[in-house]
Amino acid sequence: MNHMSQSLRPGTNPGSYEVLREEHEVAVLGAPGSLAPGAATTTVVTIQPETAVPDHVVWSLFSALFMNFCCLGLAAFAYSVKARDRKMVGDILGARTYASTAKCLNIWALCLGLLLNAGLIALLVFAGMAIYAAVQNGRGY
Repeated sequence: MNHMSQSLRPGTNPGSYEVLREEHEVAVLGAPGSLAPGAATTTVVTIQPETAVPDHVVWSLFSALFMNFCCLGLAAFAYSVKARDRKMVGDILGARTYASTAKCLNIWALCLGLLLNAGLIALLVFAGMAIYAAVQNGRGY
């Protein structure tokens, strides 16, 4: 048997093969706007879970530049870059793990940095008041 005899129905000429194939596709897919009788058409849409993993790179960069207490901001930046790399590769679980570590380090860097800055400001205020009091006592006021 040759290819032509398998692909054609008996009694058809070779020029109508394309028309038959198109008619078959239309019959399988259904005509636009109507359903074939007895055939229910269903559409299944699968929604993927949210794959947006925040990598906290901007927050980590801010922590590394301004709140780098004991290099916590620098470590947070390193973990943020690792989280971004994992996200680009497609490893969502690894990206979430690194992002969570970066977030924790950013929180610690922020809290300790704020406490350190508040303590430094308080120390400067009290030192200024002590120097002012010493100067006033030295003048005899």
